[in-house]
Amino acid sequence: MAPHILVTNDDGIDSPGLHALALALSEVGDVTVVAPDRNWSISGHQKTLARFLRADPYELPHAGVRAFAASGSPADCVAMAAMGLLERSLDLVVSGINKGPNLGQDITYSGTVAATFEAAIFGYPAVAVSLDSRDPTASFQDAAQVAARIARRVLVEGLPRHSLLNINVPSLPATDWKGLQVTRLGRRDYLDTLARGVDPSGRPYYWITGEAPLGDIETSGTDIWAVHHGYVSVTPIRLDMTDHHLLDQVRAWNLES
Repeated sequence: MAPHILVTNDDGIDSPGLHALALALSEVGDVTVVAPDRNWSISGHQKTLARFLRADPYELPHAGVRAFAASGSPADCVAMAAMGLLERSLDLVVSGINKGPNLGQDITYSGTVAATFEAAIFGYPAVAVSLDSRDPTASFQDAAQVAARIARRVLVEGLPRHSLLNINVPSLPATDWKGLQVTRLGRRDYLDTLARGVDPSGRPYYWITGEAPLGDIETSGTDIWAVHHGYVSVTPIRLDMTDHHLLDQVRAWNLES
């Protein structure tokens, strides 16, 4: 039997990135889409409790790909699929293709990556895929093909429990890519600012805004360096965020005294 692949995202079920990914993965296995019915970008790892959710059948432009539009977050989509929305068990979860990169600390904000966190919690191998472009006319075809290729390898090789892969694809035609690098997370520099104002009733309001984040493009071996220099970046990530180098230092604080 062909592997069963769940496809989701955070840009919403109408996103061309999701459609391109679902089509490419349909050559790898049987694809089911469960994706949000609206945009959940920068939503982080949100999960809905004590409120009902919907998952309505949705017609994708690809014949043979079953799909549901869900009222919840990307993590909710994975949780519902894992807990009984789908009759068949899952072999792999792939989230994307996101409009814009998810590099360095971006993964803590990303709904795209949050979906793969949820998949890893349930014990499924998972892959997040992002394109380093926010151009509304950007093509996702090359990114979808490399995602499908990596998905095949994950299905063969497997991933450790509670681990996932985060893929970032440069905004270049595949013929201009320099290759693929397995990387570690880089360091982002955020340029957010807080705008202040007063609404018509006289109450103050605040608006977080700012330019697109920068990053360290000088340190080789990172996801930020790789994508900046024209490589597809593949970063293994695990849910255990323990700082093992800091354990002995904190123990030495003698916190019980």
